[in-house]
Amino acid sequence: MGLATFIGGVHPYEGKELSMEHPITVLQPSGVEMVFPLSQHIGAPAKPLVAVGDEVLVGQIIAEAGGFISANVVSSVSGKVKKIEPRRVSNGSMVNSIIIENDKEYRAVEGFGEKRDYTKLSKDDIRKIVKEAGIVGLGGAAFPTHVKLSPKNENEIDYIIVNGAECEPYLTSDYRLMMEEPEKLVEGLKIILRLFPNAKGVIGIENNKPEAIEKIKKLVQNESKIEVVELYTKYPQGGERSLIFACTGRKLNSSLLPADVGCIVDNTDTVISIYNAVAESTPLIRRIVTITGDAVTTPQNFKVRTGTNYQELIEAAGGFKTEPKKVLSGGPMMGQALFTLDIPVTKSSSSITTFVEDEVEQNPETPCIKCGRCIDVCPSFLVPVLMMDKALKDDTEGFEKLNGMECVECGSCAYVCPAKRPLTQGFKYMRQAVAAKRRAEAAKKEGK
Repeated sequence: MGLATFIGGVHPYEGKELSMEHPITVLQPSGVEMVFPLSQHIGAPAKPLVAVGDEVLVGQIIAEAGGFISANVVSSVSGKVKKIEPRRVSNGSMVNSIIIENDKEYRAVEGFGEKRDYTKLSKDDIRKIVKEAGIVGLGGAAFPTHVKLSPKNENEIDYIIVNGAECEPYLTSDYRLMMEEPEKLVEGLKIILRLFPNAKGVIGIENNKPEAIEKIKKLVQNESKIEVVELYTKYPQGGERSLIFACTGRKLNSSLLPADVGCIVDNTDTVISIYNAVAESTPLIRRIVTITGDAVTTPQNFKVRTGTNYQELIEAAGGFKTEPKKVLSGGPMMGQALFTLDIPVTKSSSSITTFVEDEVEQNPETPCIKCGRCIDVCPSFLVPVLMMDKALKDDTEGFEKLNGMECVECGSCAYVCPAKRPLTQGFKYMRQAVAAKRRAEAAKKEGK
């Protein structure tokens, strides 16, 4: 039987050997100032529950969800609220943030870290705990997890898919979690399965992680409702649509949610975070972050408190052995280029990837040669060469007619383009423009 996969995709240099054998190291913040942006998730910003001068504790909710699609923000340190003001985050924008002076005593709220028997909790209890813990999708999208776990009809969910693909080059934090905390992963999946009586658990792992596959297969060998699916190593295998198709054969498009095809997909770390919150009374106050690339001295993985400054992580990895020409928050396919390291670790922080050379700078854009490679690799079966023509003309209507909103911005087309055209950036801009146009049209319609 062949390995599960999808149609399209690319095979970029993996780069995982730089950090994959380095166990997760706990890194306590060395600085005093901790920054907690109120927008660390898709949806409405969280609303502050504290004021300047307030004392806070580890595990305390300092900002509550600002709407149905939103998430709580929880303090990872104890100390005093010094400011509430805009601070820069990894995408370059300024986001209103709570700044806490870390007293480094790490005094916690009552009950923090206490074990509890999740088998005695009701479904509502579990969903409430996940919401209070501020858990979001930790694979990059940062969608509030309590919303994902509350579909219209829980009886129509057939599959809970754990995304252990980690297809983004260079990143190894999920791999290290599967190697070091596989029991928590399996127990977290069992917690989710308690919410969906008809669902089966599927843990999808790319076949470039054989040790993790073997370890988790042994753990679930007697679990009738859980199986491990070996995935063919290919990017973007971990994309939600690609993963659902690979594991179930079901197809998803932009007009559907995974729940509409009977699936719920959660990242490895998200599932472990659910276990931490439900079984160990520990909200989401940490991230496992990969520090990697050819410019950093010692590539590795850190367990770090949210709010910690990026610069501290680079210093803990030995600093730069060579001054990098490019630094990314995230991996090389979907990461954000940084112009400063003075930004905080947030729920969506997965890695800092550093490069001695800037390949984009070294390979300037040239005219399209109409080779069609971008069409061959597109996992959404689109025609990027024509979509880019519409993007260059700001033709949102034409972009929509070409099904441009089905683009998942994976970057596969840009990766194979011999002309080095900035296809992904163009599609990202156009998708935002179309979404803004649709919102304006909807508001105008409601106004009538």
